Amino acid sequence: MGENLKKETVKGVAWSAVERFSTGGVIFLANIILARLLSPKDFGLLAVISIFVQIAQTFIDSGFSNALIQKKDRNQTDYSTVFFFNLAISIGLYTILFFCSPLIARFFDNAQLTSLTRVVGLNFVIGALVSVHRTRLTVELQFKRQSIITLVSSVCAAMISIYFAYRGIGVWALVLLTLTNISMQTILFYATIKWHPSFIFSRKAFKSLFVYSSKLLGASLIHLLYRNIYPVVIGKKFSATDLGYFNRADTLAMYPPQIIGQVISRVAFPIFSRIQDDNSRLRSAYSKYIVFSSLIIFPIMIGMIVLAKPLTILVLTNKWLMMVPMLQILCIDWMTDHLSSINLNVLYVKGRSDLALKLEIIKKTLAIIIFFISLYWGIIGVCVGRVVYGLLAVYMNSFYTSKLISITLWQQIKDILKPLLCASIMGLIVFAVSYFLHMEILIHTIIAICIGIISYPLIVYIVDKDSFKEAKILIIRR
Repeated sequence: MGENLKKETVKGVAWSAVERFSTGGVIFLANIILARLLSPKDFGLLAVISIFVQIAQTFIDSGFSNALIQKKDRNQTDYSTVFFFNLAISIGLYTILFFCSPLIARFFDNAQLTSLTRVVGLNFVIGALVSVHRTRLTVELQFKRQSIITLVSSVCAAMISIYFAYRGIGVWALVLLTLTNISMQTILFYATIKWHPSFIFSRKAFKSLFVYSSKLLGASLIHLLYRNIYPVVIGKKFSATDLGYFNRADTLAMYPPQIIGQVISRVAFPIFSRIQDDNSRLRSAYSKYIVFSSLIIFPIMIGMIVLAKPLTILVLTNKWLMMVPMLQILCIDWMTDHLSSINLNVLYVKGRSDLALKLEIIKKTLAIIIFFISLYWGIIGVCVGRVVYGLLAVYMNSFYTSKLISITLWQQIKDILKPLLCASIMGLIVFAVSYFLHMEILIHTIIAICIGIISYPLIVYIVDKDSFKEAKILIIRR
């Protein structure tokens, strides 16, 4: 990468990381406290509602954010057109959700879901007001401002939701967490950003963006429908409590790779878009992102697998122990997520959203078959099925990447082999220490984590000095 591009990348990654880890850390901590105050059933109820909110949110954006970022000659007309489209769709979908909420409550046999759905649905109406603001800042790599706004909003939301959880309002504390967060963000975005939409809706601009975004919409909807088969079937076939265990395990397993992946992808996509016509530079940048993200994600996930039980007891208390094996298996599944995401980014920056849609249709057809077969072995079987699908998804996502920028799956595997080896050695060391230590659980866990943190950089230095030096340079430049 060129020197200027590298500096922008490092700065963007740094501020994006500050935002995701500080904001995500606040919400993560709030959820831990709420998990200690609330029941697995409460989390199961919110997981049911999230199905419909996520699908509606996907319709609202319709892939326009990525379309704006990918487009080289975007202008005020484009931004304004997307703003009013998002707002109109959000109001329409909320109206549908409002009147369908009794049907949702009847399907899951829980009358409380009617009012919960109607209130939680307000999230995507409010969020539509600032979706273009976020996109503009991302295009300009202005992650510092985003980080401040989202951090302040998250802290306020966390404090309010925890307070009311103590007051005994149950699942409504979780609703307050999300609704207060997005409301505060909207207020702060409008208070600090001078951009406002013009009263313009251009059919020409809409059509130009929709040619690209419609394929992303289709791909996103297929992915969401697949992801939400899990809470629907588990909630219906088993119970809200079982769904609560699965939901918490999946949320905890996805948190590190998703946050880190978002940090990388948010910066990678606009950076990749700038060099989309230079395959040599794109291939080099792509490989660096794969190695760098793997060096961070792999040790965290392997550490979570090894210390899943003591971490669950310390963080969530003994009432959540049933989720430990689910957490361990799902950590393996989420270890490969960043590989799929970065592969898909290449398709997006090349303007090949049609290939992304084609891939989703093939992958999710296979994934649904795996899911229904895995149900035979219960929730644990479902978790194992997710691992099988995750590995197949990486293979399939890499197919078009190899065609577009001439980087094969084997080259990608070589990029991650050393990070995976280093993380595995660290995991074995932590496991050995945990096995022989017989102390109070808090001290035991702290010692094990510290040994992992100290040993991992040393292992990377011994096994892969080039990656160690590259990571060191990035940290110093930050």
